Amino acid sequence: MKLRHLITTLAAGLVFFNVSANAADRGKAYVSNQDGGVTVIDINTLATSGTIDVKGEGPRGLAISEDGKTLIVATRENGSVSVIDTATNEVIKQIPVGKNPEFVRVRGNFAFVSYEPSAKGGPPPTPGSAAAKEAEKEAEDDDAEPARIGIIDLKLGKKVREIVGGPETEGIEFSKDGKLLVITNEADNTVTVHNMKSGKLIKTIKTHEYGDRPRGVKASPDGNTYVVTLEYGNKFLVLNKNFKVLRTVDTGATPYGIAYDRKGERIYVAANKAKTLEVFDAKTFEKVKEVATGNRCWHFSFTPDDKEILLACGKSDAVFVIDAEKLEVTKQIEDKKMPWGVVTYPKSVGSLDKPL
Repeated sequence: MKLRHLITTLAAGLVFFNVSANAADRGKAYVSNQDGGVTVIDINTLATSGTIDVKGEGPRGLAISEDGKTLIVATRENGSVSVIDTATNEVIKQIPVGKNPEFVRVRGNFAFVSYEPSAKGGPPPTPGSAAAKEAEKEAEDDDAEPARIGIIDLKLGKKVREIVGGPETEGIEFSKDGKLLVITNEADNTVTVHNMKSGKLIKTIKTHEYGDRPRGVKASPDGNTYVVTLEYGNKFLVLNKNFKVLRTVDTGATPYGIAYDRKGERIYVAANKAKTLEVFDAKTFEKVKEVATGNRCWHFSFTPDDKEILLACGKSDAVFVIDAEKLEVTKQIEDKKMPWGVVTYPKSVGSLDKPL
């Protein structure tokens, strides 16, 4: 009886230890680097814990599966995504998608990847410039292929179908019920809404009268509102659940990544040339605060416990750590390979990802 009691006590102790250890683990962040690979950050220490060779050049968009077992990274130069086992940080498969893959979102067993068959490299020219007028003339003369969203079945390990977007598709978002796909198209200044199953175009929202180059897009947690950054408008667009434009909100120069917090109380915008992370009240749209950041800060994610915001600043060679309550930069994590985007596991809200 004493032996049995001892074994029971030890077993209970081990269970308690494991639960405590798991409860203490704040998770990991994964940062794509345009100059090569993915940086892994231990959120417990807010320090780099490793790097991943994605077996492809120009990593940009990335997403993590719902169970956290696989990381999917778009590699621009070889037109594919690398599927990575997060237990070993090894590439287990490379799946061809198409030319110039950029954004990645995961829903269930499927990855949604934007790519651009007609991409010529580099960003679109400034609206109204000589280069922009020349590009418009070329577009009229050419039968350029529109961008597409390649849909990958992660179980089968291959692209199974496509949804046709507009020229140079950027952000990807899902409606709350999962029936609609919302994408931003920077080259023709539109937001398009598509039926998820059929790919059919349901609605087109033209942004030119409000601002050009729509980039980031996010739905509110309740699914009733969508926000879209207009990079060459210095504002973001607010749409209702039926995609009617409600208003615009002024931001700092060249806004890009955008996200709601988990409760939907605030909206966060990475304003690139303003070098700020800007925070807005999600009901009144009044600006709450501007956080001074670094150079070319495009994408960000909250940590899974919502205590910090991790902001990838490509030309500052760093991931900025921002206290989410005080809204102050507390640390910079060095990353000299041009950090582009960041996601976490457990999944958190951010400009590239959010829990579904």
